[in-house]
Amino acid sequence: MYVRDDDPIEDQGLNLTSMTDLVFLLLVFFLCATTFMDPERALQLELPEAAHATEREVELDELVINVSREGALTLGGRSITRGALESELRGVAARNPQTAVTIRGDRLVHHEDIVAVMDACGAAGLSNLAVGTLEGS
Repeated sequence: MYVRDDDPIEDQGLNLTSMTDLVFLLLVFFLCATTFMDPERALQLELPEAAHATEREVELDELVINVSREGALTLGGRSITRGALESELRGVAARNPQTAVTIRGDRLVHHEDIVAVMDACGAAGLSNLAVGTLEGS
């Protein structure tokens, strides 16, 4: 016996909604993951080369002070004035006087700007200083 159905079965296509959601989630993940940038590398500094430079492992308590070509200072990725630098360094020295400080100066920065940062470190009680350079040939 033949039973006639008045509601024909609609052609069931492949549902791509969940796959589209997954692709967009992956896209958002990779966009977010690649935008996290090291704030110290975001600055456009041209470091000087040194013939005997060695790679130094970054310590947890290391401070990086960048000095731009114009003499502007950044500490930990944020701009800071010379007056505020010494008070900030005093607070760090009070917690740990052996904190390593790396001074990264542009290769065309005035020598007096680097010396002023070194003086601020010395006045604050920090003596574990290094100068950031590129490995030369």
